[in-house]
Amino acid sequence: MFGNGMMKKLQEMQQQVEEVKERLNHIKMVGEARDGDVRVEVNGNGVITDIRVKGDIQGDELISLIITAGNRALEAANRTKEMEMAQSAKGIIPGM
Repeated sequence: MFGNGMMKKLQEMQQQVEEVKERLNHIKMVGEARDGDVRVEVNGNGVITDIRVKGDIQGDELISLIITAGNRALEAANRTKEMEMAQSAKGIIPGM
């Protein structure tokens, strides 16, 4: 079904994806809420690596701020991941 050229391209793409994932593990994105009182850090693969809270925030407010900061960090991680994947595909897939 696939010729040798297509199989080679697929293998190259898989290798590129793995390299991008490894790079993304070392890229940190930060999302903040309430002027930095809550800070969530994620890596480029969207894995939470740190949460910091300043001040005396408790209960539902704390949960809400963590969710807000986390979502902001994850949005940044997703944008970065999309850009990295698109950049790595440019050399393999024509027209990308």
